Amino acid sequence: MALVLSGERPAAAANPINPYRLVVAWFAKARTAREQRLALGNLLELDPHRLDDLGINRGDLFDAMQAGRRSTRLLAERRSRRAAD
Repeated sequence: MALVLSGERPAAAANPINPYRLVVAWFAKARTAREQRLALGNLLELDPHRLDDLGINRGDLFDAMQAGRRSTRLLAERRSRRAAD
């Protein structure tokens, strides 16, 4: 038998599902994804020489678009790899 102190809440009651928070989180995630797609699209409009100055190329941008949430990390890794060469 488990002893429950009067001031203690059971673990099941600790995280109630709040539909409002779920909707707000979904909109925030969708907004962030849209902003990221727009930023990558703007980078695709740059000429290859400017992209080279940034340490990336068009292939990296297409890979970043496929990577989704990890796109920033992917571009940073590619840029640092080229800087080391």
